[in-house]
Amino acid sequence: MPSDTFTAGDLTAVIGDNGARGEHRAGYNGLWSLTHKTEPTNLFVPTVAGLNLEHIFDGETLDPPGKTDIFFEPRRAKMTFRKLSATEAELHQPPTPTFHLESTTRFTLREPDAIDFRFRFKPTQHAFRRGYLGLFWASYVNAPDDKSMYLRGKNQWLQHCTPAHDVLSTVVHEQDKFELTFAPGHRDCLYKNLSPLRYDLPLFYGLFRRHIFVVMFDRTSGLRPTHSPSGGGFNTAAQTTNPAWDFQYVLPKYEVNTEYELRARAIYRERCPREQVLREYDAWRKELGGKP
Repeated sequence: MPSDTFTAGDLTAVIGDNGARGEHRAGYNGLWSLTHKTEPTNLFVPTVAGLNLEHIFDGETLDPPGKTDIFFEPRRAKMTFRKLSATEAELHQPPTPTFHLESTTRFTLREPDAIDFRFRFKPTQHAFRRGYLGLFWASYVNAPDDKSMYLRGKNQWLQHCTPAHDVLSTVVHEQDKFELTFAPGHRDCLYKNLSPLRYDLPLFYGLFRRHIFVVMFDRTSGLRPTHSPSGGGFNTAAQTTNPAWDFQYVLPKYEVNTEYELRARAIYRERCPREQVLREYDAWRKELGGKP
């Protein structure tokens, strides 16, 4: 089976690989569905997913005209689902055809309202032609009234809501000086376009009906929140677009056959004050053993 349902505390999640099942379309992995006991509507667009591994990129390797197998390699390459327990699942993708990247994603539900995300990956060949290794995750949100991502800047909150797809999409940390380079003629995409905003703490949140979805990360180095107002397509019933609340992880340099890791925690609950978001981040940071 490509997926299963997991429940802990207030949350019910369907976790799955990039296979198809029911209304869920092939190519989208991660959280196929996330609901709260006080909100039965799926936070994510039902045909796709959240925390979905979407792109592996190097700024140069491109598809031939009319193809997207490289641009969406995590959608196309074989991936398998494994249920580890009643609250834990794992997705494994063997070395991919183009970038030869092997990865394992583990999702663990934590009572009452959190999901821990642990992504381990290993480049198995020198396939990244510009020297850096880029990874991109997408969360396609189900027609929220407020499409914004909210980020924590230096002593202030920032509202990140881009005017169009591929415009001012990506926010980097205030100390991130690494500039991605791209081959001439590289296609336009979210990770090429930078916002003038700069974040301080590695977290963001968005609002869905009476609930809040928070995602926080174990580091600032290489971590880049990204927004699209329409990445999840159009919701005909609501007469609005489905935004994408995304993030990237960029390694400026990598070693072959060395395992790397990125960790995150997602929280989904009824709306709470921003001060509580910061307290949750501080508590999780202590669990991990200190400041990113």
